[in-house]
Amino acid sequence: MQLNASRIKVLQALDDIINAMKEEAEKQLLKVSEHGFFNHHHHQYKHLFKHLIVHTERDVGVTALLQEKTYQNQDGKFSYGYASSAGKRSSMEDFFETRIDGVNGEIVGLFGVFDGHGGAAAAEYLKRHLFSNLIAHPSFISDTKSAIADAYNHTDSELLKSENNHTTDAGSTASTAILVRDRLLVANVGDSRAVICRAGTAFAVSRDHKPDQSDERERIENAGGFVMWAGTWRVGGVLAVSRSFGDRLLKEYVIADPEIQEEKIDDSLEFLILASDGLWDVFSNEEAVAVVKEVEEPEESTKKLVGEAIKRGSSDNITCVVVRFLESKTGNTKASNMSSSDASSSQEATKGETAVNSDTEHKISANETNQDQTADKNDSDTKSQPKKPIKTRPLNTGT
Repeated sequence: MQLNASRIKVLQALDDIINAMKEEAEKQLLKVSEHGFFNHHHHQYKHLFKHLIVHTERDVGVTALLQEKTYQNQDGKFSYGYASSAGKRSSMEDFFETRIDGVNGEIVGLFGVFDGHGGAAAAEYLKRHLFSNLIAHPSFISDTKSAIADAYNHTDSELLKSENNHTTDAGSTASTAILVRDRLLVANVGDSRAVICRAGTAFAVSRDHKPDQSDERERIENAGGFVMWAGTWRVGGVLAVSRSFGDRLLKEYVIADPEIQEEKIDDSLEFLILASDGLWDVFSNEEAVAVVKEVEEPEESTKKLVGEAIKRGSSDNITCVVVRFLESKTGNTKASNMSSSDASSSQEATKGETAVNSDTEHKISANETNQDQTADKNDSDTKSQPKKPIKTRPLNTGT
């Protein structure tokens, strides 16, 4: 069954309503728990809560349409999965968004990982607004690179003006991947990273934005800022990334201009990994690709990556999205009319356990940590030595 753009938007709206219901019900449950009413039977009530939400989804007729794990646009098929955990941190500042939408008759995929610092507010804002701003851009289909650059900067500007942005040191990275026809466009701000596997080989298709990179340091100093060593290289001795959303006090020097890399989706492109630095702190690109190669289902591969990162001692929040490219019409003529369904899934992660959401199960993760709590990422980013350079594809730094 092929779903047209209108039906996709209806499903998107229903799914957004259900996610809002989940979030609000979970908040109320946690509030009651904090007041001590259900402390002894907290897990039983959480189990009941999940059971009720699953049946609510079924009753409004959304679950069946969201269960398919494979999606098809005009040029091929892909599947995806995601996992996220607070890891060893006491608060959760990572957010992510996965979205399948219809734009001007085209089926597009949008995937993003947002790693907040100085609190979760900036990352949560990006999750809620960045992709909506992007697909509303009049040139989204015709000039996607320009649309991405405009949407990044517009969202940053709106974040800074937001009434909710009272925390002047809140900021976030953004690593996003946009699937349009036979094109994969990766845009990055900050030190989350995108890595592809093409013909069996790992390639970074984004660059970690660090203050000690010669071009980034020159740009910061030309703008009147400075970079100094404080456990690691930092802008103004404070921030360990040279580009980010938010960060009002450093905005002159820490920009939200994305570097954009385009890849052709063909039979040699196997999969994409988007992840926050909590994964890349303990995994090389090649190691992460090797893990995903071994696990066919994307959601299972993300779960394995996040779990292994925790075992390896990652001290940060860890969030990972994997998109697997199953078939390309441009390079393979045997594409069939496999049924497709369309979904938007965005979940906050949990503390102390890995929250895994698959499109086949559409589960709720137990929100055991308050994502509005803040933690200073600047302290957690401190490394004894700078990271070694990563193998990258040549980047198109323009739009």
